[in-house]
Order: sequence, then structure tokens, then C-alpha cells
Amino acid sequence: MELTGRFAPTPSGYLHLGNAFCALVAFLSVKSRGGRFLLRVEDLDRVRLPDMPERTAALLCDLAWLGITFDGGLDPSDYQSARGDVYAAAIEKLRSRGLVYPCWCSRAELHAATAPHLSDGRYAYSGTCYKRFLRGDPPDKKPPALRVHVPDETVGFDDLIAGHYEENLTLGGDFIVRRSDGVFAYQLAVAVDDALTGVTEVVRGRDLLSSTPAQIWLLRELGLPVPQYAHIPLLTAPDGRRLSKRDGDDSLASYRERGCRPEDVLGLLAAAAGQTDRAEPVSMAELLACFDITKIPKTDVAVGTLPPRI
Repeated sequence: MELTGRFAPTPSGYLHLGNAFCALVAFLSVKSRGGRFLLRVEDLDRVRLPDMPERTAALLCDLAWLGITFDGGLDPSDYQSARGDVYAAAIEKLRSRGLVYPCWCSRAELHAATAPHLSDGRYAYSGTCYKRFLRGDPPDKKPPALRVHVPDETVGFDDLIAGHYEENLTLGGDFIVRRSDGVFAYQLAVAVDDALTGVTEVVRGRDLLSSTPAQIWLLRELGLPVPQYAHIPLLTAPDGRRLSKRDGDDSLASYRERGCRPEDVLGLLAAAAGQTDRAEPVSMAELLACFDITKIPKTDVAVGTLPPRI
């Protein structure tokens, strides 16, 4: 298959340095080797995404300003919210194999039953509704979420940055593939989308590393190809706090307003990615010519703020 990467943002706010860092590394990794780079908008939960069209347009503007382009542009089918039939078909395939069951547990019940949660923030599902499902006595509550029943199996893979990683699927427990409100879950959607759009390399933050074994298992159960993964470090503020949209960390739009050039931001991100020795202006062409994924740091990277240009 042709080398194909992707950037899959959620349009919940303006692009900040952390988002741009992920997009840049993903772009450089495939384009430096002559591959394709695709865009997917992860907008499954439209209710929680106000001003989604405006946010998406702003996001595209930010990426274009930085020099990140996409093959094929943005098609209506590149929005996850338009792919419900695809996800429903995947669930039906899993259901036909006896892997899907209804779950009526509330969030509060889940948290109370599994506290303390796992070190990476996940809650391990105890299997309460799976036992009910097997007994044939579901509670009188509707509508349910849908979960997949995972086997006692260890799934491992070789990450381009993190190295070998493996996890027993029962550690996180049976995971949701469709919420009780009908919204398809991230684990299902992202795995199916990557496979069906021909993505061969997934570059994303290391906070998603522990989600990968479940996604690999899901792809195998659906008979879909498994991509190569590269989980990059997260960018943090100088005080160690992870950059986020919620905390109002520097957006690319704010840098433009302060007179910064794309080369200034690229220089900051390139240094964080280990591609240059210091945060000095650099062009996209220069980065494409010298990109080396083995130089990406394995631990989180603190970045400062670019000063305004006069």
C-alpha cells in the first residue's frame, strides 16, 4: 500500500502549538518519503462542538499558514459525523460474531465500581452488564450503550518512537463502541477510519499509546489492516503543564496576530521535535529535506512562547 499519513483534529477550539506539533511531525514523516497526507475531522459529538464549521475553517487556515497541505483536500466524507453507516456496519460485523452486548451502567456506577482508575486515567470496566447479558436478564433501562467483549489476550506492537509496547486487553476491560445517546465511540471510529482510508502510518500523542492494543485487536477482528504507529511526546508549558485549548495556550492565530512568521513557529516546533539544535527560523522545505523520526524525543518537551516580531 502507498505510504499514507493523516491528521485528525477535533474542531473544539483554535489550533495551538501542541496540535501543530502533531500535525507537523505526521506531515514531515510521510511527505519526506513521498507519501500522501490526509485530513479527517473528528466531529462525532456534534452537540459538544459549537461553531464547528467556523472552527474547521480556522483550523485549515492555520495549517495552510504553517505550510501543511493535504492530498485531495477536504471532502464531506472526511467528517466522521458523515460516516455513521460505516461504523454501524462494523458494529454489526462484531455483533454477528457474538462480541457486542448492551450496557446500561451509568458513568457514576462505572466510576464507583472501578475506583481507583488506571494510572493513565482510564476506568477498567468490571463486566457487570456482560454477566447480565449472558444470564438474559437485562435491567429495565433504555437505551443502552454497546460494548465489545475483549478476550484475555495480550496485544503488542512496535512503535516507531516508544518502542515495543504491549498490554493485556482485560486491563482496560470491555470498551464502548457506541454510546447510549447513539454517538459512535472514538475507539471504533478512529480504527475503522484509518483502515478504510488507506492510512498506513498513524502519528499521534503518546497519551493515546495505551489505547492502541484495543484498536489493533478491533482491526484484526474486523479483518482490516493495521497501520504503523508513532506516538510522539506531548508539548508542555515551562511549568510542566500540558498545552491545551481549554487553558487558552498560545494558538497559531495569536502568533500571526503578533507578527510571527511561519518559519518562526516551525523553528520552535522543529527544535521540540529534535530536528534542529535550537529554536531558530526554518522553512518547511528545509525540514522535509532533513527530517529524521529517530531524533524525536521519547519524553514530553517543554516549550516557551515566541516573542512578538516588530
